[in-house]
Amino acid sequence: MTKKLLVIANWKMNPDSPGRAVRLAKEVEKGLRGVKNVSVVIAPPYPFLESAGRALKRAKLGAQDLFWQNVGPYTGEVSWRQLKHLKVKYVILGHSERRIHLGETDQVINKKIKAAIKAGFIPVLAVGEQKRMSNKKMHRALLRQLSGDLAGVSARAFRKGVIAYEPVWAIGTGLSATPRHAKKALGMIKEILAGLWKTKKVSTPVLYGGSVKAGNAAAFVSTKGGAMQGMLVGGASLKPKEFIGIVRNSSSINVK
Repeated sequence: MTKKLLVIANWKMNPDSPGRAVRLAKEVEKGLRGVKNVSVVIAPPYPFLESAGRALKRAKLGAQDLFWQNVGPYTGEVSWRQLKHLKVKYVILGHSERRIHLGETDQVINKKIKAAIKAGFIPVLAVGEQKRMSNKKMHRALLRQLSGDLAGVSARAFRKGVIAYEPVWAIGTGLSATPRHAKKALGMIKEILAGLWKTKKVSTPVLYGGSVKAGNAAAFVSTKGGAMQGMLVGGASLKPKEFIGIVRNSSSINVK
């Protein structure tokens, strides 16, 4: 049986106006016609969630973060309760840019994951090592993040959740990891999750993120390549032709 891949567009703090956001969403929607075997999620910045979301029919709407409280005196934050009104389905949590620039800890991310699950969102947990390192150190870094981010979160609670493996050294640098490296990370993540949840089989999808392009997309999801279950796309998601190329090239690969 063929499983659907998942490709998520993380627009980050782009574009700069609601009009451009809507045009981008419409161009992506147009390019998705006839695409099979791939589910697509678009995650615009908070101010454009509603306007861009209205343009989506084939793609699902995602948010780039959420706060764990429903309402209250938390200046600048956006709560899960507010996102529920905007038909958001997916929420990206633990992205390296928030860990680095905003000081998010695994404990903070853990609170957000629990809130997202309780609210009925599908959490997309981003993890990845800061720099190129040995297998032993890479495993240790992934273990530290996953065990902290998923503390007190059972396999059943996370059954719809997604892990996005994003090596920080590949994000926005143009230096994507090789499919071989991605497959190694996939094995480590599955092994760690199996240990955390005390199970032999882990069905949680793992996506790859980090300088993804139309030209390397198929290699990352091919069983003979990275064997990932999809991709979290940053900069390339702002270029409709490139992003659609990623989706279409991925859709040509049958994932068993």
